[in-house]
Amino acid sequence: MKLKLVVIGNGMAGMRTVDELIQTAPDRYDITVFGAEPHGNYNRIMLTPVLFGAKSIADIMIHDFDWYLKNRVTLHCGPDKAVVNVDREHRCVIAQDGTCAFYDKLLIATGSLPLMLDIPGRDVEGVLGFRDIADVETMIEKAASKRHAVILGGGLLGLEAANGLLQRGMQVSVINRADHLLNRQLDRKAAAFLQRQLADKGIRFHLGTTIQRIDSRDRHISAVELSDGSALPADMLIMSTGIKPNISLAKRIGLECQHGIVVDDSMRSSDSAIYSVGECVQHRGELFGLVAPVYEQAKVCAQQLSGQADSQFKTLSSATMLKVTGIDLFSVGNFEGDSDCQILQLIDHELGVYKKIVLRGNIVVGVILYGDTSDSAWYLNLVKDKTPIAAIRDRLMFGQTPLANAA
Repeated sequence: MKLKLVVIGNGMAGMRTVDELIQTAPDRYDITVFGAEPHGNYNRIMLTPVLFGAKSIADIMIHDFDWYLKNRVTLHCGPDKAVVNVDREHRCVIAQDGTCAFYDKLLIATGSLPLMLDIPGRDVEGVLGFRDIADVETMIEKAASKRHAVILGGGLLGLEAANGLLQRGMQVSVINRADHLLNRQLDRKAAAFLQRQLADKGIRFHLGTTIQRIDSRDRHISAVELSDGSALPADMLIMSTGIKPNISLAKRIGLECQHGIVVDDSMRSSDSAIYSVGECVQHRGELFGLVAPVYEQAKVCAQQLSGQADSQFKTLSSATMLKVTGIDLFSVGNFEGDSDCQILQLIDHELGVYKKIVLRGNIVVGVILYGDTSDSAWYLNLVKDKTPIAAIRDRLMFGQTPLANAA
């Protein structure tokens, strides 16, 4: 008789685990999935092209409803199917509408929530995050009749939202508390390149400031007041100031949680029958917001669920490969450097290319590539493997190709 696997969360992490499990042990489990959105599993990263108008919702589906039927996966989805409790003693999952499902193994993949800052006046229409299909549909609908969009947060998602709404004809202002964009991924010079290119498109920037109050008219946002004393008209405010692991259910049912659901190297929680993967987990003190490590977690979890007990999750090297509004960016390691470091730089304003290599002795410890990321994999390996570069130091800036020619 098949074991019962229940998955809470119909997103990219949980469903990647199901995908892997169907390939490694297709006959081991009867699988039931609960999701709070009224859709199949979709590629959240591709919400930006939907906002631009370059893709439809159907285009970004990873698993449409037919897939669940074909693979005999039971799907309960929609707001009334959100899981509200887990009876760990009787191993039963309970949804908001009373739907129950018993499990032998449970996988919690509840993902993350957008950080919605507690700004005075925020509880009005037109203030939203940029996290799911419903958010994007609201943005598209408002962009058709409204004029002024304000984005709070100069990170990747905030800039993507800004560019998408600009392309839909809105006047867009980005507000960022830090004094340069993508401050976790770029240094000031690379950020200045990016800001210049986006400003040339028509996006306005207010850096080193934040929103201290939201004004409204008839319960709809009308303006924002900034901490520098200025005010901006606003028909829409997108809060894009980060994410936090969605662990409220895990806490309620008594699993060990710190910032995320605490898991071991086999992706098991403090309850041996319950696994967890994705942006909701904390592994060896670390949280996760990028696809690569989350998919690696899914693979390990699927192997564990299929009986391969030796499979372990190890955190990958945290390189960031981004495409912001068509501009390629890459950063890895200690790209700011310190007093012990030497810095090699190449700046080409005409081509819009910036390269920075940070060396400690003969080891590359950090890299930023802006505008040309063709050698990113090679640089990543130099950092990861701590490869001595004394013999190629004078050619290091030009990437892998001259090196291959010289060999």
